[in-house]
Amino acid sequence: MKNCVSHFVLPSTCTNFAAMKEEDILQHVRGSMGINELNSMQRLVADTARTHRKLIVYSPTGSGKTLAFALPLLSNVTADAVAGVQALVVAPSRELVIQTAQVLRWAAQGLKVTECYGGHPVSDEQRSLSVAPAVVVATPGRLLDHIGRGHINVSTVKCLVLDEFDKSLELGFEDEMRRLLGHLRHVAMRILTSATRMAAIPAYAMMADAMTLDCLAEMPLPASRTTVRQVPCRAADKQACLLRLLLWLPRGKILVFVNFREEVEPLCRFLNSHHVQAEAYHGALEQMRREMVIAKFKNGTTPVLVTTDLASRGLDVSDVNHVIHYQLPVSADVYVHRNGRTARVDRAGEVCVLTAEGESLPAFVTVDEVINLPEPAPGSIIESNVSTLYINAGKKEKISRGDVAGYIAANGDVPPQSIGKIDIFDHYALVAVPHDVAATLVAQLKPHKIKGRRVMVSIA
Repeated sequence: MKNCVSHFVLPSTCTNFAAMKEEDILQHVRGSMGINELNSMQRLVADTARTHRKLIVYSPTGSGKTLAFALPLLSNVTADAVAGVQALVVAPSRELVIQTAQVLRWAAQGLKVTECYGGHPVSDEQRSLSVAPAVVVATPGRLLDHIGRGHINVSTVKCLVLDEFDKSLELGFEDEMRRLLGHLRHVAMRILTSATRMAAIPAYAMMADAMTLDCLAEMPLPASRTTVRQVPCRAADKQACLLRLLLWLPRGKILVFVNFREEVEPLCRFLNSHHVQAEAYHGALEQMRREMVIAKFKNGTTPVLVTTDLASRGLDVSDVNHVIHYQLPVSADVYVHRNGRTARVDRAGEVCVLTAEGESLPAFVTVDEVINLPEPAPGSIIESNVSTLYINAGKKEKISRGDVAGYIAANGDVPPQSIGKIDIFDHYALVAVPHDVAATLVAQLKPHKIKGRRVMVSIA
């Protein structure tokens, strides 16, 4: 077992992907993701993968595991379609699949990466798989489905990543994982990641001879960078208490966790009715709606996200300022993973736990401060100065971020530097723009085509 080591500064050279070595991949990461150095865990994984073909990586939530396994993975694939599918990344949730695929695309621009997950049209995935991508990122069930249909030839796979394997088993995917890994016995390079130490790795994972890299103790945990506040309130006054808390906190990205899906929408409606710009996020949302909600939270359109524990793992938003437990978490594990959405990758964060009379804090919650909230100033509101434009064309229509940026710059009365985050999905694009010009931009863009294609533009 190895421990974490010191930081490593990224080099400054870059070549085309076909000839990329690790240093070139790192330079792409600096250009695409704004990361200037690897943390100790990422450096250790990259170094160890040079001499060991099987790795088990234990590292905290929010520590950058995706980039850690991306380095050895991308060092072992080519952009040649004739080579077939060369790497598989298996993740327990569709959100994690989408985010992992995005990181891989940022790290190696020009490499074909296809994501496959439930709620996504199988026909779109089949078309994308018809010309073999270098990397497939998928949930276990959907990947098995494509293998069974003959859409993916796994005989060419030489690198396998089992991301958040502990979560896959926790969510009940053991049967799917067993059957899936039965198709992949030939794969020599294997990386298994987990945010918790596992008492035993199932034999079917074929990791008995793996090198274990345990960074759970050595890396600064999010808890060490997190301030926890208890907020007492009356049970009958809990929604109003949350409202006062939101208005009292410094502005920033805020996650509000509840225990049950049925409580998300009513709480969100209450906040909106009291001039707090909030959106709901839970498992009953259709996939397109999920994607849009998360994109708007990331790009700053939505300041407050009310969610179930669906967002407690797999949601990769690096700059969440505050996590609020509107309802007490049901276990220490849930508490840790909710809190792990803030204080990510060396940032600081704040956690607030609401407690009604008669509720006692669980033993796993350690409080730094108890606060009594003041009444908000009259007219207090929480709203964003960012809006999101929706364009009904995306990757499958051969639309890129550059196309969207050029379309807006050419036809809209807005400085190019005012165009914010652009997200391209299969059949649509989302663009962050200043709120005060959003409606005008929609009117200006509507008459114009993008790459010769007439599109619908609206405020998302």
